[in-house]
Order: sequence, then structure tokens, then C-alpha cells
Amino acid sequence: GLVPGLLNLGNTCFMNSLLQGLSSCPSFIKWLEEFTAQYKTSENQTTEHQYLSLTLLHLLKALSCQEVTEDDVLDASCLLQVLRMYRWQISSFEEQDAHELFHVLTSSLEDERDRQPRVTHLFDVQSLEQPEITQKQISCRTRGSLPPVTNHWKSPHPFHGRLTSNMVCKHCEHQSPVRYDTFDSLSLSIPAAAWGRPMTLDHCLHHFISSESVKDVVCDNCTKIQAEGTLNGQSIEKQRTTFVKQLKLGKLPQCLCIHLQRLSWSNQGTPLKRHEHVQFNEFLIMDIYKYRIPVHRSSQNEPNQKTSEDATPGTKDGMAVKSSDAEQPPGTKPLFLNGACSSSLTYSGTFPLAAFPECSSPVYLYRLMAVVVHHGDMHSGHFVTYRRSPPSPKSPLSVSSQWLWISDDTVRKASLQEVLSSSAYLLFYERVHSRVQHQSLHFKAEE
Repeated sequence: GLVPGLLNLGNTCFMNSLLQGLSSCPSFIKWLEEFTAQYKTSENQTTEHQYLSLTLLHLLKALSCQEVTEDDVLDASCLLQVLRMYRWQISSFEEQDAHELFHVLTSSLEDERDRQPRVTHLFDVQSLEQPEITQKQISCRTRGSLPPVTNHWKSPHPFHGRLTSNMVCKHCEHQSPVRYDTFDSLSLSIPAAAWGRPMTLDHCLHHFISSESVKDVVCDNCTKIQAEGTLNGQSIEKQRTTFVKQLKLGKLPQCLCIHLQRLSWSNQGTPLKRHEHVQFNEFLIMDIYKYRIPVHRSSQNEPNQKTSEDATPGTKDGMAVKSSDAEQPPGTKPLFLNGACSSSLTYSGTFPLAAFPECSSPVYLYRLMAVVVHHGDMHSGHFVTYRRSPPSPKSPLSVSSQWLWISDDTVRKASLQEVLSSSAYLLFYERVHSRVQHQSLHFKAEE
């Protein structure tokens, strides 16, 4: 039930802890398999290590026991070598940050994807001569259809999500066009805790999407209204007002990486580390942070109302086209949904849906897969990882309830209570369907 450890090459615990965390995300490994399928027929074995995706896939499959290895301790120096080929200057003998390396990997994978041609070129004789390319697929030479775009171009990596930014003028209530920004991880600051109240992951998430006032912003609508009330030909100054800015999650990824910012600064300007514990659960509900148009009360009780995985009524490409304030279902207590301190919620092996009648069928439900913890201060320290044990070969699609504690080449079993008691730095969640969604999918399949 254990997994291989990783050799410390000299302060490389930041890389080892991240690799162990990523290897516990099956969706990410599956995406790498689909993405690297293009290399298996077109490239020989000697050039495999030129690609980050192939190097990363081999390491993660070995760490998740999908590839047979006789070594109890693996060497991940090949990953540093291929990153240097991607022009990243990463020293294996200096203290680095696991969260920064995570973004190095995701951005490099996107660069690798963008370097590849999206459609087979008509004059690419080598690919056209491959036996798996049928005559029908190359009939574009006779004004037929183009070769189909392969799957790895259609979908980005599973950590890819989108944020929505909404700006509303306080004076005229004019709403600016919604901005969309991509993210690979949610970097959450830890707000000041109230005395006697534990800090939870929900506190951090609500603080992340809480509205803020932005002063001295040019409002085109206020300027237009002011111009209509002036005499013809009289010039007016652009009207500056205060806007309310609101962040929400426009598109939630399949794999959710949450980074808890533990860096703070003293009054003297020196960096300090925040050591307080942030409570988190094995299961995470993200519905109340999703960006969508508010549904009218008359349509909330309709039994035949359709629910989409990544899109809601009034959305385009899985994202709402109109903004709304932070909505929450009536009667819910979102600050205590994720990170509740009740033992039945914190240490249960299954998600206690009965405890939350209002959220009995969450659409965006996530299961904890790994936790990266940093011990030490801002100047020196050590990264370790809590992760799930790989599923047994008899049931590869299941999720193991056995947790492991890994520090470089040391691997031991751990309890869920030990995991949830840790001071998390990185949290890796993977999206799952709730029991209600599983039942609805099963009924649809029967129909």
C-alpha cells in the first residue's frame, strides 16, 4: 500500500513534495496520457526526455504505482533537466517554493502545447504516410473535410479554470463588461481570525471573493449622463466615481489547487510566516462561489429544471454573461460548510450530505487528494506531503481511503485525522459527482 519515495538531490524537497501531490490526481495523469499520445508514434525513444509532458508522465505513473519499478526511491533530476531546456533557471541546491514550481510546470505544459501544430499540414508527408491516417482524413486535398483536431488540443490541463471580475458603479449602478482571467491555482490570503473562532477554508474563500471598493475610476455612463444635461458643444470632464469590484469563479477546474498564502510582512518590512491552522475538510463544496445568473423564485421549484455541469441558464461556453452579487442559498451557513470542526464532518470517510439539506445535491463537489505542508520559517524549512495511497489493481477506478505521509525518501501510513490537523500550504482537490448526481446519471443511462 506504499509508494516510492524520491531522492533529495540537495534542497529538492519542494519538487519531491509537489510530484507526490500531483501523482495523487488521476485526472491530471489521464490528461498527460492523452496529451503525450502524439509522441508515441512520431518520436523515437531517444528524444522522449526533450518533452516535459513525457518526463512528468513517467514520474507520476511510477509514483502512483501505474508503472512497475524495482526501486523504492526514485530520482527526479530528469525533471529539472527538462525544465532547464525550457529556459527555466532552477538550481537543485537552493531553497525553492513548491507553489512557484507548480506554476512553472503548468505554464511550461501550455507552452509545449502551443508549439505543436493544431491541424496536420497538407505537405507534412511523414504524418500523411502514417498507417493510422486514413484516406478519408486526407481527402481535404480534393476539397473534402480537414483532419480532425485531436483531443489534447480541445481541452486544457485539468487545473485550468477561469475567474470573473465584475465592476459596478456605486453612483449610477452601471455594470462594466465582465472580465475573464484564467487561473491554475487559487491563491488565498488568510484573513485575521476573530478571537475564539477557528479559521476555516470557507473564511479564506469568502475573503477571496468579497467585494472591494475601487476609487477614482472613470465611469463612461456617468460621463454620458453628465453630457446629456449640458449645453451643446460644451466640453465636460470625464466623471470619476467609486466602483465595487467582485471576484467569482466563472469556470471551476476538474483538479483544484488551493494555495494558502502564509507569507506576511512585519512593520519593519521583514518577511514572516503565518503558522495558524486553517481547518479544511475531506470534501469541499464550491457551488456558492460559482458565478451564475440568479434564478427567479418562480423557476426555482420547477421539477424539470435542467442542470448543467459547467453551464447554467444564461451562460455561454460554461460562463455567465451577466454578473450577480455573491449569492448563497437561503438557510445555508457557508462559513461552516467547508472546514467544519464537527468530528462527524471532519473525519468521516464519506461526504455527510444529510448534514446539509440545502446542499443535498452539490454540483461542484471536490474530494481531497493531497496536502503539501511546509515546516520551518521564511528562510529555511522542509516540504512534506500527505497523499492518498494509489487504488488497488483490482479496482483501479476506486479512491483509496488510506493516507500516506511522505518526506523525500521516507514513506509511512497516516490517518485522515492527522492529515486534516496539518497546517496546509497546498491543497489538491479533485472534482467528484455527488450521490444524487450519480443516481440521475444512472437513470438517464437506463432511459
